[in-house]
Amino acid sequence: MRRKVLLSFDVEEFDMPLEYQHLISVEDQMRVGIEGLNAITPILEAVPCTLFTTANFANHFPERIFQLAISHEIASHTFYHTAYETEDLLKSRLRLEEITQQKVIGLRMPRMRPVLMKDVLAAGYQYDSSINPTWLPGRYNNFHLPRTSYVEGGVKRIPASVSPGIRVPLFWLSFKNMPYALYLQLCKQTLAKDGYLCLYFHPWEFTSIEQYGLPGYTRRWCGPVLVERLTKLIKDLSTDADFSTMNQLANPDTLV
Repeated sequence: MRRKVLLSFDVEEFDMPLEYQHLISVEDQMRVGIEGLNAITPILEAVPCTLFTTANFANHFPERIFQLAISHEIASHTFYHTAYETEDLLKSRLRLEEITQQKVIGLRMPRMRPVLMKDVLAAGYQYDSSINPTWLPGRYNNFHLPRTSYVEGGVKRIPASVSPGIRVPLFWLSFKNMPYALYLQLCKQTLAKDGYLCLYFHPWEFTSIEQYGLPGYTRRWCGPVLVERLTKLIKDLSTDADFSTMNQLANPDTLV
């Protein structure tokens, strides 16, 4: 069986500037979010992806999310990207199912926030991808957690990929800041070791975000050049693997 690349995007309101005390209106958060979604159209037309979507964003652009659900998996990114209550797990799933007219079985918490699997299971999800099993200063230290998929409390957990051994994270910031050749090498090593690769990005990265007071390491390679860079990665990984939605790993009988 061919190895799998699970490419995902966190489709959300662009509220990241608020973390750095840079004010941004709700209108601008949504505008940047949808501009990012438009910017990654070439990628969405090339390979199937999983789109972890906040119900708040989907409420603003329901027709677009409905259309994307035809070719891609829509999963939950809770209701709002910043505010959170446990009830949002169920509320977001039900709202996304109403918009897409499809079953929503996957969850990723915003900013990889910890979540209890009993709450995830009670809200009707089959899998969770809210773990980056590495150390990220100021965020989390998950070296004690498994690198690859496992079951916890009746829920399949699909961590973001990290390299074997020293667990170099292969998430969006690494893609922006590592030399491309090194990043590709680590991806291929991980793919060979684990049989799959779980990568995630945000649509807003693929727009011009220099004016929002974000640190330089988050803005590097933003806009069209990042689209080109990710397109190249897809081409280079396609020699070793097929691209798949995450629900196919969690539930092989799923057709999306």
